[in-house]
Amino acid sequence: MKASNVKPADGKLGVLVVGLGAVTSTFMTGVLMARKNLAKPVGSMTQYDKIRVGKGADKKYLKYEDIVPIAKLDDIVFGAWDVYPANAYESAINAEVLKEKDINPVKDELEAIKPMKAAFDHNYAKRLDGDNVMVGKTRWEMVEQLREDIRNFKKEYGVDRVVVLWAASTEVYVPVDENVHGTLADLEKAMKADDKEHIAPSMCYAYAALSEGAPFIMGAPNTTVDIPAMWELSEKTGMPIAGKDFKTGQTLVKSGFAPIIGTRCLGLSGWFSTNILGNRDGLVLDEPANFRTKEVSKLSTLESILVPEEQPDLYTDYYHKVRINYYPPRNDNKEGWDNIDIFGWMGYPMQIKINFLCRDSILAAPLCLDLVLLSDLAARAGRHGIQRFLSFFLKSPMHDYTKGEVPVNHLFQQYVMLKNAIREMGGYEADEEID
Repeated sequence: MKASNVKPADGKLGVLVVGLGAVTSTFMTGVLMARKNLAKPVGSMTQYDKIRVGKGADKKYLKYEDIVPIAKLDDIVFGAWDVYPANAYESAINAEVLKEKDINPVKDELEAIKPMKAAFDHNYAKRLDGDNVMVGKTRWEMVEQLREDIRNFKKEYGVDRVVVLWAASTEVYVPVDENVHGTLADLEKAMKADDKEHIAPSMCYAYAALSEGAPFIMGAPNTTVDIPAMWELSEKTGMPIAGKDFKTGQTLVKSGFAPIIGTRCLGLSGWFSTNILGNRDGLVLDEPANFRTKEVSKLSTLESILVPEEQPDLYTDYYHKVRINYYPPRNDNKEGWDNIDIFGWMGYPMQIKINFLCRDSILAAPLCLDLVLLSDLAARAGRHGIQRFLSFFLKSPMHDYTKGEVPVNHLFQQYVMLKNAIREMGGYEADEEID
C-alpha cells in the first residue's frame, strides 16, 4: 500500500443501523457468517473488486484493501434501532429471506443484537405499528436521546468509530422547504419547535449521527440528508454523508441498460417499469404518500442518462412510468418488469422486455457493507459533505441542486468516480476521465 493521508482503520467499527428488518438482518447475518468462513460476501465491491492503479509498466490491479486502509469484517460491531423489539436473530427468521440453516451458526451473535427504542412518528409510516418506540418526545428530545444512544453504544462495546446507516422504511414525502431546510440554524430551530410537518424522524437520526462524529448513509429515498442544512452540518462536523436509496433491482438494471441505448444512439419512446414486492418495504410503499417518495427517486434515473437537450432526435418526449405493487405472497422476492419502446433506423419501432426476479435483501446486503466501509474510509480520509463517489451504490445520488448540478446516474460513469476516489485516497493519481 502506498503512503496516503488516510488514518488507519484501528480498533472496532460500530455499525448502527436504523431498522432491523429483512435488509439489516440479512446484512448482519452475512457479515457474521463470512467472518467464520461459512459464507461468501458475494456482490460486495470492497471484498471482491479490483481497481487498476498506475499505467504502463507500473500498472497493477489491486483489491480495495491493498490500495486504502479498509476496516476488516472482524472489527465490525453491530447495533440497531427498530420499532419492533425482536432481536436480530428473530428478525432474520421472521424475514424469511435466509434459510434457518444459514442463520443458526451465528444465532448467539444475532440474539445479542437487541434494538434500541426507535425515534418514530406513525404519521411518517402509517402501515407500521411497533411499540419499541420513544414515547412523548419532541423532535429535539429525539435527537438528544439518539446522541446518548450512540455514546452509550461506543462505551458499552468499546468501539472507536461509528457509522449510522438508515435501512428502515420509506417515509412519507417531505418536500424541501427553504425556510426550514435551507440552513442549519433554521433546521435546529424547527427541531426545537417540534415542527413535525417538516422534520421527519430520519432527520433526527442524521443530525444525531453527524453531531456525534459518525458518517450517515440514507438507504431509503427520504429527503433526510438531501437538504442544504444537513450539508452544512456535515461540513461543520467534518463527516461524510451519502444517499439516497439503495440501488438494488430495477434501477440497477436501468442505470446499466440505458447507457446501451444511449451509446448505440438508438431512440427511446417510452420506458414502463413495474414491480411486485411483499416485504415490510412493500407494505409501507402501498401507502400513496410513501410511494411518492420512492417514485421521485426512481424516476430521476433515466432523465440524466438519456438527455433530450443533448440528442433531441432520440430522446425528446419519451414517456417514463414507474409502479410498485404490494403483493404479500412474494415476500422479499421482488419481481421487476421493464417494457422499453425504442426506435432505430428511419424511426422504425422495436421493443425490449426485461424481467428481473431478484431478492431485494440479497442485493441490498452487500451495498450496506460497501457503503459502511467506504463511508468510514472517507471519514478517515477527511472527506466531508456529499460523497458523490458513492453514487454507484445509490438510486438517486445526492447532488447540489441549489447550484443546478445534475446527478450522475450512468452506472459506468459512477464506477469511474468510485475508482478515482479510491485511487486518490490510496495516494495514486485519479487517472480516468468521465466521458
